[in-house]
Amino acid sequence: MLQWIKTFPILLIYLSFLLLWLYYAIFSASYLALLGFVFLLVCLFIQFSWKSAGKVLVICGVFGFWFLFQNWQQSQAGQNLEDSVERVRILPDTIKVNGDSLSFRGKSDGRIFQVYYKLQSEEEKEAFQSLTALHDLELEGKLSEPEGQRNFGGFDYQAYLKTQGIYQTLNIKKIQSFQKVGSWDMGENLSSLRRKAVVWIKTHFPDPMRNYMTGLLLGHLDTDFEEMNELYSSLGIIHLFALSGMQVGFFMDGFKKLLLRLGLSQEQLKWLTYPFSLIYAGLTGFSASVIRSLLQKLLAQHGVKGLDNFALTVLVLFIIMPNFFLTAGGVLSCAYAFILTMTSKEGEGIKAVVRESLVISLGILPILSFYFAEFQPWSILLTFVFSFLFDLVLLPLLSILFALSFLYPVIQLNFIFEWLEGMIRLVSQVASRPLVFGQPNAWLLILLLISLALVYDLRKNIKNLTVLSLLITGLFFLTKYPLENEITMLDVGQGESIFLRDVTGKTILIDVGGKAESDKKIEKWQEKATTSNAQRTLIPYLKSRGVAKIDQLILTNTDKEHVGDLLEVTKAFHVGEILVSKGSLKQKEFVAELQATQTKVRSVTTGENLPIFGSQLEILSPRKMGDGNHEDSLVLYGKLLDKNFLFTGNLEDKGEKDMLKYYPYLEVDVLKASQHGSKNSSSPAFLEKLKPEMTLISVGKSNRMKLPHQETLTRLETINSKVYRTDQQGAIRFKGWKSWKIESVR
Repeated sequence: MLQWIKTFPILLIYLSFLLLWLYYAIFSASYLALLGFVFLLVCLFIQFSWKSAGKVLVICGVFGFWFLFQNWQQSQAGQNLEDSVERVRILPDTIKVNGDSLSFRGKSDGRIFQVYYKLQSEEEKEAFQSLTALHDLELEGKLSEPEGQRNFGGFDYQAYLKTQGIYQTLNIKKIQSFQKVGSWDMGENLSSLRRKAVVWIKTHFPDPMRNYMTGLLLGHLDTDFEEMNELYSSLGIIHLFALSGMQVGFFMDGFKKLLLRLGLSQEQLKWLTYPFSLIYAGLTGFSASVIRSLLQKLLAQHGVKGLDNFALTVLVLFIIMPNFFLTAGGVLSCAYAFILTMTSKEGEGIKAVVRESLVISLGILPILSFYFAEFQPWSILLTFVFSFLFDLVLLPLLSILFALSFLYPVIQLNFIFEWLEGMIRLVSQVASRPLVFGQPNAWLLILLLISLALVYDLRKNIKNLTVLSLLITGLFFLTKYPLENEITMLDVGQGESIFLRDVTGKTILIDVGGKAESDKKIEKWQEKATTSNAQRTLIPYLKSRGVAKIDQLILTNTDKEHVGDLLEVTKAFHVGEILVSKGSLKQKEFVAELQATQTKVRSVTTGENLPIFGSQLEILSPRKMGDGNHEDSLVLYGKLLDKNFLFTGNLEDKGEKDMLKYYPYLEVDVLKASQHGSKNSSSPAFLEKLKPEMTLISVGKSNRMKLPHQETLTRLETINSKVYRTDQQGAIRFKGWKSWKIESVR
């Protein structure tokens, strides 16, 4: 293999880099990636002989055909969808039980579906929690396409499932039969084996020990680890649970030592590592980082080292896992591996380790910003400390305890994990919030990566290093402060939240969304771990825009759909002040929530102005204090750039009449419809008087109230007002310098 590599026309790392641009040009339909690929081809023909460059071009053509074929296959699979499914095979290691909600991946006629089911009893819940063997389900259910992206820079569930080969979701209405089956499929059997190991650990070890055992040995973290998952994530060290080179090395080396003690030769050992690798990959759920690490380990035993090892791994991944580089896990895994490869020969000792840690943290920062928009500085120190604990202590300890459990489960060491979690909670209280950098666009991301590569290459040239450092700082500044005005109505489901930011960085947030509380009583077994709407929608969007501080948070009314996620938002961001109506302070529950935020609260009155966009938002209502209901809803109006905006909060028909009475000459270009477009608001007289050019309606998709009401839509159609709805178009955003341009996610 080494001889073949040496005869190759160019370095393998150059080829892999070239193919990576071609990969994204095809799979992401990116003109920028295509431009980069063409540029590199030109450089190739300039730098190398035409003969060598021609050979590389042929290889690029072969890989390009493979990429196009895979992309076409996926496109066909996405178009040729099933009409119905009556029978699915459960893949056991994908089973997740959260309260009365069950989800798993199921196979039917060669297709994989993401399956959901509402458990009917506690007995049924326990049955699925203990399920380990392969089972076929006969069922009645409904197929649908997965939910796509609904907010700018938000999570695209449809695209994610596509990378897993899943194009439809299945909601089970009724399970008709439940039958245990056998299979010759290795993937299915490995899924069952992994599930058996998870269930064994959960039934023989206590919390929190069992979560660390399933996480570090099998790459499985359950819903009961949700609290600690959030803490580890906030500290930037959740990657400690991502199985990678250290774990792969530990188990591969352990396997080799065992076989050598049994008397096997090195040559025999070399070939036995292949089936072992396959089994280990299956037991860890074929995670991206494990597969990458295994490939590198297997190539290393054939003498392929350094950058050649990494590059050849990338080429193999292009073939066996075409979707690898479309996932955050795949990209981050390879990015970490590349940086480690580049820095592995730069000395030994504690200084070298510290230097390596800093280089990795800086080098990975643009990619982390692209996927998560933030960086926890504490993660540098914590990763340095806890990686030794996890990899050198906990991993061997848990492996031994798992092996011993088949003879006698040693649960007395659970105190170690309780102590560890106590330490994590303490550190999280002391640590500051993560630094929010924002999400760079494709251009900025590429410039950041090139700049950091040059910094590494020219690290001994102080003059050039200073210039590049200033450039990188400027690029991060543009990411965090986009230097543009925006007004964004986010898609927060059946709720409401509107974000305003001007070119100077002044921010105002109107409402935070939330979910109306259900009156339905549930039993203990039905309780589930949940995440708020804000954690899924509002908070990620604001962070993607580089927002770390909200200058003014306006809560227009006390409805849960407008203020339900207040605590989550104030935890995630520093809030300068919260503005409310005087009447809303009569609501005791609402006041208690305000106090819990530990944020300055100020009641505003009619006529007060809030400066933004070089103009101001004026409080038009309420004119008198009520008891905190809809008539006390704050109404805001302003000439913002070239359009007049009216934000109506939760105003009802009576409030609209008062508005027309006190402001008979109100000019409105953009109206935010009240009450999600219900028929009790946006009255004919109100609309006829204002005649807004555009109307924005924040409403949840397929909501139970079937809003917006058809009567309201008919009224808006009568006055020729262009309607933008979050349920149909996702988030709606106005952007511009002197005038607005409107865009939507869909």
